[in-house]
Amino acid sequence: MTDLQALRFFDCNTFFGLPSGRSVAAVPTADGLLAEMDRAGVARALAWHIAQHDASPWAGNALLAEAIRPHDRLVGCWTILPNCAREFPPPADFFAAMAAARVAALRVFPTSHKYLLNEVAMGDWLAALSERRIPLFLSLRRGVEWNAIYALLAEFPALTCVICDHGPWGADRLFRPLLARYPNVHVELSQYMLDGGIEALVADHGAERILFGSGFPESYMGGMMLALRHAQIPDAAKQAIAAGNLERLLAW
Repeated sequence: MTDLQALRFFDCNTFFGLPSGRSVAAVPTADGLLAEMDRAGVARALAWHIAQHDASPWAGNALLAEAIRPHDRLVGCWTILPNCAREFPPPADFFAAMAAARVAALRVFPTSHKYLLNEVAMGDWLAALSERRIPLFLSLRRGVEWNAIYALLAEFPALTCVICDHGPWGADRLFRPLLARYPNVHVELSQYMLDGGIEALVADHGAERILFGSGFPESYMGGMMLALRHAQIPDAAKQAIAAGNLERLLAW
């Protein structure tokens, strides 16, 4: 048996900042996020700033970059919009700014930001993301619907994406067909509260496309950490899910 304390965790789904609405346990700063990571035993996190959703993606991206700059345990996840109104620089310039800011992944919030996540509205971005293998995080909690995900992948089958916040009790009938058809689709576990679910998912699809995420601060870090520590899967699979798979995705 592996020493359960030896698992190294890299959380793919965290944010900080003060939401515009009510929040049970908001964490205003990157320092606060790091303190919670230390308490839970999380080594690193891929983080975004709530202002990227609640206010302006451009301003929120800048707030995130400034906040994580002193902290090498935090990797950034920015937000993009359709560029029809020239709110962002061209993709090549944007990607250079990402690299300089230690930002390695992107998010989209099409419902809140009033656009359609498809080739017509976002084709230049999505083609570039597919080519560069930059992970795109799609949150069911924040306005990316399943039918939009299916339509998006039909148009961009090579897109590297992570489906997150997909609700308790499992959403297997919705995400398993995508895992079977699209090799660059991944799922994170923050809301995957299903007895035996991790074991069944690894048995059927392998561990390589499953990522540990907490959904913090809207969910506790420790819940899914505990579930993964005690899952009846090989030790190598546990470590891949806990950190290795995300490290591999971001290395591209």
